[in-house]
Parts: sequence; C-alpha cells; structure tokens
Amino acid sequence: MNDLHMQLTILGPALVAGVLVLLSHVPLGQQVLARGIVFIDLAIAQAAGLGVIAAHSFGLGASGWTTQVAAAAAALAGALLLTWTERKRPEVQEALIGVLFVLASTAQILLLANDPHGGEDLKDLLAGQILWVSPTQLLHAAIVTAIFLVAWFRWRERLGRVGFYVLFALVVTISVQLVGVYLVFSTLIVPAIATYRHPPRRQLWLGYALALLSYVIGLVCSAVFDVPSSPAIVWAMAAVGLLVHLTGREAHNKAHNAVSSNHNAA
Repeated sequence: MNDLHMQLTILGPALVAGVLVLLSHVPLGQQVLARGIVFIDLAIAQAAGLGVIAAHSFGLGASGWTTQVAAAAAALAGALLLTWTERKRPEVQEALIGVLFVLASTAQILLLANDPHGGEDLKDLLAGQILWVSPTQLLHAAIVTAIFLVAWFRWRERLGRVGFYVLFALVVTISVQLVGVYLVFSTLIVPAIATYRHPPRRQLWLGYALALLSYVIGLVCSAVFDVPSSPAIVWAMAAVGLLVHLTGREAHNKAHNAVSSNHNAA
C-alpha cells in the first residue's frame, strides 16, 4: 500500500505535466505539419534550453524567474528569427530551422564544456525530469497553457505569422523544462502524423486521446518495469500512433472506394 501511494504521488504530477503539454502541443503539431516546418519545435526547444543553460552558467540559478526570462528571451529570439527567414527565404525554411537547431545545441555544449555536471544537465534537458516536476512548475505551465488555449481557439486566425511563432516559443519554453526536448517533439509531431488521414473534424480530439493514452501507458510501464519515463512515453506514443495511423488509412481507403463506386454508378 505504501509503495502504491508513493507511485501515485510521483506519477500523478507527472501525468498532470503531460496533460498540460499535450493540450497545447497537439493542436500546434497539426499546424506545424500543415506548414511543413516539422522540426521547428526542436529548434525553438533547443533555443529555450540554451537560455536555461546560459542563465545557469552565468550564476543566475537553475530555476526561478531569471531563468524563465532567459529561456523565454532565447526562444523568442529564435522564433522571431524564423519569422524573418520564413518571409525572406521560404524555400529553405526547413533547412534554416535545422541550422538554428545545430547552433543552439552546440552553443549548449560550449557553455557546459568546463562544467563537471554538464553531461547531466544536457541529459536532463533532452530527456526531461517529468517524474520530479514541482507544484510551482505545474502552476506556471497551467497559466501558460490556459493563455494558449484561449488565444488559439478564439483568435488563431488573427495571430498571423509572427503571432504563431511567438505563441509557439512561449509554450515550448515552459514545456521543455517540464518534460524535455524528446517528449516535446514527440507530443507535437506523433499525434499530428498519426491522425492526418482521419476526417479533419476528428483529428484534434483523436490526437488528444492518443497523447493522453500514451502518457498513461508510458508512465505505468516506467513504474512497473523501472525504466526511464520519457523514453517509455515516447515509445508508447509511437506504438499507439502507428495503430491510429493504420486505422486512419483503412478509413481513408473505404471513403475513397465509396466515392469511386458512386462515381462509377453515376
């Protein structure tokens, strides 16, 4: 009973963190896939991570408002840069996103080169510490998520290019510190890829269900088999996503055959 209570105490906040991340990342992922800028979240996540590491390297502490400001500033700078490149060089936007990702990643390595804990810091940034999220982190994430949901579902059409990138940067700044780069990317992209062949009116809610089920399965597997949580969730999401994608393919083929039959009958 004590072990069960302890596991629930740890897994409960982790699941809340996952829900907060998926609420914003599933709809953002659909937009990212539609725009053909799949790796934008990796680039902006790494920029936000660079802000966190820079704040730590310059003695501003590993947490607190100064670190949040540094992370948000770095993410916003990356987002605004990508806004400019999308307008000036749209034909190579995906390549430029990759360049930003590499620059931010290598800058992190340079900043941590002489830090004896640098390897651990990079690991935490990539894989995250979802099992050890604090109530303060969850509160901040809940506020940002609420702002996102209102802005996205009420004023999405008015955001424009700049608004999209700025909103994206603010959300990723929080989520990458909650769950790490790997889960940020997976939550953004896997539901979007898995559901794009389903009817458009079902894609969002199916994506939400897919992501939620994946977090539950991954966290349970992590507790039962004593394996790291983030990789377990990523693999769970890939498996569930594949099943959802295959059912979408079948539904797509049935709809296509029905249309062809009607056309031939006419």
